[in-house]
Amino acid sequence: MPGPLGFTGAWLDRADQLRADPEAFAAAAADPRARCLALDGVDFVPGDGGGLRWEPLDPDDDRALLLLGRDERDIPYFAREPHPAERIDARSRTVMRLLPLLSEQELALYGGARSLVDWHARHRFCASCGAPTELFRAGWGRRCGACRAEHFPRVDPVAIMLAEYEGRVLVGRQRQFPPGFFSALAGFVEPGESLEEAVARELFEEAGIRVSEVSYVASQPWPFPSSLMIGCRAMATGAELTLDETEIEAAMWVDRAGVRAALAGDMDAPFVAPPPLAIARHLLEDWAG
Repeated sequence: MPGPLGFTGAWLDRADQLRADPEAFAAAAADPRARCLALDGVDFVPGDGGGLRWEPLDPDDDRALLLLGRDERDIPYFAREPHPAERIDARSRTVMRLLPLLSEQELALYGGARSLVDWHARHRFCASCGAPTELFRAGWGRRCGACRAEHFPRVDPVAIMLAEYEGRVLVGRQRQFPPGFFSALAGFVEPGESLEEAVARELFEEAGIRVSEVSYVASQPWPFPSSLMIGCRAMATGAELTLDETEIEAAMWVDRAGVRAALAGDMDAPFVAPPPLAIARHLLEDWAG
């Protein structure tokens, strides 16, 4: 890929061995060097320099600790379980304007913490019997107090793809997009299908095109709330479009010159390109060379 993908490259050792060792986890929590990520719900609180704010563990805060990992000096880093009364809006995009303040590694660490905190907010009760659940494995699991079922954080796989036909790629837009903004088409992978099948299905359902080849390019965690964007290319067998207008407001084929103009931010470009944080932009950059 032309550059590092957003939300990748976290600098902490995830310290899996501490998750299964309650005594070692307790010792890490008692380390006077330990730090906790300052969050407002699931949005980060900027520090004085604009990056993440790390604070000493507050002994008066009785919320459970979630282990994020430890650095090369064995300093442990944590987040807190959200308060039951705290409103969590995992899809809120208000934090988007603050994300450019973070370094690449901070962005990656924050993305994982955000998804983990949101998962705990949504899994306070057992999916099997409805009884309350409690944390275990240093915050990387919840166990039901009634039926003893165990639940673990999951990610939702999303196929995001560029279809290509005779030197052009397909970009589309949804109604809620800003004016002129187009991006790669995307959709969730459904149960019982492969990634390649999901790409082919989504392109046919949303744009009415068939594809003969699908290839993997790269993946990106997307913590809104907990997706894994799986970037692909596909070779279309034809250019005629039939749009599902409940999903796609408009779509068009664009050649390399048009894509390069959009990536450069030219006023005469055929569309406004996705921001650098999004894997869609990286797919376009990779394709445009």
